Amino acid sequence: MTAISLVTAVTVGLATGLVGRFVTTRGRGAPIWLPLCVGVGASVFATVLTRLGGDATQNGPSVVEVLFQVLCAGGAVALVVSTADRRPGGLR
Repeated sequence: MTAISLVTAVTVGLATGLVGRFVTTRGRGAPIWLPLCVGVGASVFATVLTRLGGDATQNGPSVVEVLFQVLCAGGAVALVVSTADRRPGGLR
């Protein structure tokens, strides 16, 4: 993984986390840092999977890599924000 790929993954993860936090209606139960961290983690995970899958033909991130980052981060953020609850006990 190159430094450019890592910076791209962090940027995509932060952007997806912010957008996912403010787009979902139930996102008010999750703390602001949670979707950001999940977005970054999912984007970095997507980068690693893409590189292991054989898409390491160039130095920077490819289109496939960025699309996979957005899809993974978006899915992970949507899942976490929709299921997060600050109150103990879980269900509302």
